[in-house]
Amino acid sequence: MGGQPVFILNDDSSRTQGKDAQSSNIAAGKAVAEAVRTTLGPRGMDKMLVDSSGEVVITNDGATILNEMDIEHPAAQMIVEVAQTQEDEVGDGTTTAAVLAGELLAQAEDLFEDDVHPTTIVEGYHEAARIAQEAIEEITVEGELDDEHLRAVAESSMTGKGTGDIGAERLAEIVVETVKQVRTDEGIARDEIRVQPQVGGSSSATKLVEGVIVDEEPANDNMPRSVEDATVAVLDMELGVREASIDAEYNITDIDQLNAAIEAEEGELRGYTEKLSAAGVDVAFVTDDIEDRVASALAEAGILAFENVGNKDARAIARAVGAKRIGSLEDLDSEDFGHAESTAVEKYGDDELAFVEGGAEAEAVTLFLRGGTEHVVDELERALDDALDVVTAALDSGGIVPGAGATEIAIAERVRSEAAGISGRKQLAVEAFADAVEVLPRTLARNTGMDPIDALVDLRAEYDSSGRAGIISKGQTGEVADPIEEGVFDPAAVKREAVESATESATMIVRIDDIIAAD
Repeated sequence: MGGQPVFILNDDSSRTQGKDAQSSNIAAGKAVAEAVRTTLGPRGMDKMLVDSSGEVVITNDGATILNEMDIEHPAAQMIVEVAQTQEDEVGDGTTTAAVLAGELLAQAEDLFEDDVHPTTIVEGYHEAARIAQEAIEEITVEGELDDEHLRAVAESSMTGKGTGDIGAERLAEIVVETVKQVRTDEGIARDEIRVQPQVGGSSSATKLVEGVIVDEEPANDNMPRSVEDATVAVLDMELGVREASIDAEYNITDIDQLNAAIEAEEGELRGYTEKLSAAGVDVAFVTDDIEDRVASALAEAGILAFENVGNKDARAIARAVGAKRIGSLEDLDSEDFGHAESTAVEKYGDDELAFVEGGAEAEAVTLFLRGGTEHVVDELERALDDALDVVTAALDSGGIVPGAGATEIAIAERVRSEAAGISGRKQLAVEAFADAVEVLPRTLARNTGMDPIDALVDLRAEYDSSGRAGIISKGQTGEVADPIEEGVFDPAAVKREAVESATESATMIVRIDDIIAAD
């Protein structure tokens, strides 16, 4: 080739290599973590996110913040994926995972300055993560989880979040009651919990409905607004004149033929009401249209009917009342129908909602959320979703651990004690992992108004003397205390997932030394 350079990249491509690539990736990851750090803990702050169209989201939920941010840097997007994975797997701890991943990158940056090879850092981080998982297992609270434990877990997940005029303590009671309603021998049927937000009224009007709420109004204004002890049918069909399946042309030559055609059509329409009435149906949920004349006839017969019900809602109603979805009114069987203690239509402002309560198979439940503004309702919904997820995780995925940063202090101390037995430079990476984990109690301390360095020293001292220490928010500041005595817990699954996902993302970023991008 005569020493001529070989060009393999497009002229429009850019390339960043070596330390510049590492520095760029680490800086991006740290920036994302820093963006959500102030939201951590019971005294965490909110973020206002405004998109290009002017739509506003106000929240301190880590996953929501990162999803709403317009992030372009690929390494920063990997931190966003950490939060999304955390949300998908356990439903909470997204800020914890993102902050930990950012601090692991910050520690790796210092190790690079000490000429520690990226592979060594990766090996050390993975070894430390293994030790961390063992530490989590050791401090998991033993014994059966009672309602008090579950309420504490739910309350911890919601403390500091915007919940309007209803406190986290009352919401925690509702959440635990909700989860218990869908607990089976196989575990928690999380999909059977629906959330129905409704703007208007105070947040304290939030309640648990043992059944399903659907955003539907009666097909005819003259239909009854409520039916007690109702026989319910779920119909996957149109209640109207059936159309021919082939193209056909009818030639009507006299008035008798016209009258006969009209009578046949009217007879078909009357037949729907007659068949439903004869079968004893009180309430019908129809996934297709109801012709106006049919709706009027149903109203005269005292049947409450809803049309164009969505497939998801129809499925939920059928499960709640124990009904089968019916595609034809021929040969109706009483076993096809369900039962509800009450079906009622209630009006909220301009909206009408149908409440189907006390179904024969009332495993499906609904949290009916209220709030004075859309922002309040949205944040309340996010808070309750997190609380439902953490209670489910506590019951289904391995119990609870002390909260308030106590678990992170225990992890850091355990990792440091085992680092002494690790040879070579990998020991430095293991120790750096311990330092990174402590960013979480430091952040909690800062967000509660404490000096983070003094708080960390006090935490270590208290842990050495009593074996457990966390940051407990008190008034306008915080103090070092035993989180178990204070009733502050987190699901063990949240901590395990945060350690795993943060470590995986940080080590992946650390190994990158070349960025090739198309401009």
